[in-house]
Amino acid sequence: MKAGIVFTGTGPILILTTFESFRDGKLVEKLSLKGIRKFMAYEVPLDLVKAKYGQQFDVIMKDVKQTDDLRVLDFDGHKIFYTFSFSDLGEAYHHEAA
Repeated sequence: MKAGIVFTGTGPILILTTFESFRDGKLVEKLSLKGIRKFMAYEVPLDLVKAKYGQQFDVIMKDVKQTDDLRVLDFDGHKIFYTFSFSDLGEAYHHEAA
C-alpha cells in the first residue's frame, strides 16, 4: 500500500493505492475515470499518514465500497496542504493527458 498527495485542478487529495507507482497506467486510468486528467503526485510515508489520520485511516481501509486499488482518504485540500510538510513529500510525478 502506498499513500500519496495528488494535486489536481481543484486542489490536493490524499489517496491510498496498491499500485506500485504513480506512473502505473492503470492508476492514471482510474484517476482519469474520476475526472482527474492532469495532476502532480507525491508519495508520502504510509506510517506518517496512519499517524496523522488515525481512526479515519482505519475506517477508510475497512470501507468495502471503495475499490481495493484506489481509496481517497481525504479530499479537504486545505487540511491536506497544512497537515504535511514539503519535506514529507517524495519525488514528484506529473501527468497531463494528451
